[in-house]
Amino acid sequence: MNKQQVLEHFGGTSAVAKVLQISPAAVSLWPDPIPKGRAYELETVTKGQLKVDLSLYQKPNQAA
Repeated sequence: MNKQQVLEHFGGTSAVAKVLQISPAAVSLWPDPIPKGRAYELETVTKGQLKVDLSLYQKPNQAA
């Protein structure tokens, strides 16, 4: 799941942090896409409104 998608859904960094009970600074440091574990947590918290997209977490195939 993309960071911007999460921030828009909740209305900002502080709101995301409050839902996950972490600091806003921790949310600010997330890469894009967000950490997979947090993505699954947010999918649960939002009852599926936000969904994990596993394709974002796959490493591209490297040609031999």
